[in-house]
Amino acid sequence: MNFYKPGNNNNFICTLCGHYCKLKEGSTGICGVNKNTGDKIECLAYGYPSAINVDPIEKKPLYHFLPGSKAFSLGTVGCNFHCSFCQNWQISQTANIDTSNYYSPEKIVNLALEKGCKSIAYTYNEPTIFYPYARDIAIEAKRMGLKNIFVSNGYESEEVINDMEGIIDAINIDLKSFNPDFYKKNMGADLQKVLDNLMLFKEKNIFLEITTLVVPTQNDSNAELTAIASFIVNNLGKDIPWHISAFHPDYKELELPSTSITSLKKAYDIGKNQGLNYIYIGNVNYETPTECPECKTILIERDYRKTQNYMKGSHCPNCGKSIPGVFNE
Repeated sequence: MNFYKPGNNNNFICTLCGHYCKLKEGSTGICGVNKNTGDKIECLAYGYPSAINVDPIEKKPLYHFLPGSKAFSLGTVGCNFHCSFCQNWQISQTANIDTSNYYSPEKIVNLALEKGCKSIAYTYNEPTIFYPYARDIAIEAKRMGLKNIFVSNGYESEEVINDMEGIIDAINIDLKSFNPDFYKKNMGADLQKVLDNLMLFKEKNIFLEITTLVVPTQNDSNAELTAIASFIVNNLGKDIPWHISAFHPDYKELELPSTSITSLKKAYDIGKNQGLNYIYIGNVNYETPTECPECKTILIERDYRKTQNYMKGSHCPNCGKSIPGVFNE
């Protein structure tokens, strides 16, 4: 399946993400890895991951999807955003592709099975930009009984989201801010596109969790955190897990301080006050367990070494409340 269409003056329009780059022959999109090669747009990163690891699924982070399982994780180089605070900038902010080792979709799936993984996660950089590769892996993975996970900035094209239905099982999206100017200045992107996509993923029944990297002085005001939590509750539902993650100085933001536990707890309280049932503090040595919103029974405890699941299937063992997620496959 092709994710490009003819444009004007013999150009092609890339339809992988919301930028819809118009590419003349020989030019490459914002992402750095999708190129007009004359008769098509080619994903240059196809088959060439820059990072491969076996991770706990909680590291994605996904807390309500196959907890305690392993995810075979891969990413390429390149990104359609250029965040000054990127935590994976070494691979996301380069277009230098190492072509010395080719990994076919079948090879990736076989490696995942060999390592005892229950899912494949497309992560580390923005997977939307290598969707042709991720798609072929995901179709083979589904055939072999594995789940597929995206960790994304949420700037997919509508064409890609429509295609993901039935192929991608779960997604964690970074909602980086609720300020349109912040998105325009820092990412060159449209906040409304991300918000629309969040609602579209929900509509497509692709399991959704959301992460906000809380960056001091950038997006950590009470008003902005309240706006994010309110949007999730009112447009996606109070049961959507919200991960509030700590920033550490990196890339071009070396002068900013790390996010304090106090700031993260403030965000947690704001989310609870807005009505969110499942909020998780992350990227620091502080773990918030999954609690039953009805009876407050601890359902899942996590640390860096293991996950302890006390649930009865997908229900609270104490009061029987159904907990949203995929817990027992």
